[in-house]
Amino acid sequence: MRLVAARLVAVLLLVIPGIAACIGFLKMKNALFNYFSDFGNDAIKPDFAWLSFLFGLVLFAIGVGFIGGWIFFRDRKRNYVAPRFRPKRPRPPKPQA
Repeated sequence: MRLVAARLVAVLLLVIPGIAACIGFLKMKNALFNYFSDFGNDAIKPDFAWLSFLFGLVLFAIGVGFIGGWIFFRDRKRNYVAPRFRPKRPRPPKPQA
């Protein structure tokens, strides 16, 4: 039962940032869509929703950054990354002359 609970927590740790990234993307999309759709209406002056767009950008960046970091460190642990991303090994000391 402990293994099932641990896997459930691991899945939730990936689902919650994924949902946050989706919500952020939708907030940015809606801010842009509402701004451009107001150009067809002559009764109002188009106004961009900066606060909504920036909040969406922050949510999107946090969600994608967390998931990307999770995958990067998992692949680094399993040695799936390119040599430049592998942990540096200390050099052996030079022999004393």
